[in-house]
Amino acid sequence: MTVNTIKSRLRRSALDAQTFRQIAGCFATGVAIATTRAKDGTPHGLTVNSFTSLSLDPLLVLVNIDKQAGVYDAFMQSDTYAINILQQGQKALSRQFATSGIDRFAGVNYRSGQLGAPILDGCLAFFDCKIVNRLDGGDHTIFIGEVLDGAAADDGLPLLYYRGQYRQLAP
Repeated sequence: MTVNTIKSRLRRSALDAQTFRQIAGCFATGVAIATTRAKDGTPHGLTVNSFTSLSLDPLLVLVNIDKQAGVYDAFMQSDTYAINILQQGQKALSRQFATSGIDRFAGVNYRSGQLGAPILDGCLAFFDCKIVNRLDGGDHTIFIGEVLDGAAADDGLPLLYYRGQYRQLAP
């Protein structure tokens, strides 16, 4: 599957990257870990906050992955991914999967989802997805996944990210 390119239709913004990040940081998001497996079966994953539900019919979600990310090629070569939605007590797990140059799965308990992508233990929820499209998004690729399985914990609160810091819901 190739990446559909839309870059040529976009114009340059008057904003610089730092200002754009400050503005985007005003939008509070949940924190998730996107996971997949390389062709040799090796698990790969990274922390993301650029994840969203896309459609109810069919069930679709999307995640945006930086083209410079160390795991980018694994996602490009895979047909599946999972989105593991983190809960408040999982800041350390989020940081681990955001760190380059380490075995991000070291000490992490997980199982393979129905489609083969790693499902991390203790998360608030997960989606197990088949990749149905890849779109060019500038320095990121947008991976659209059809949700074929998923589950949510009966309780727990989400880990949030706002203005460059982890946050939590007030009790």
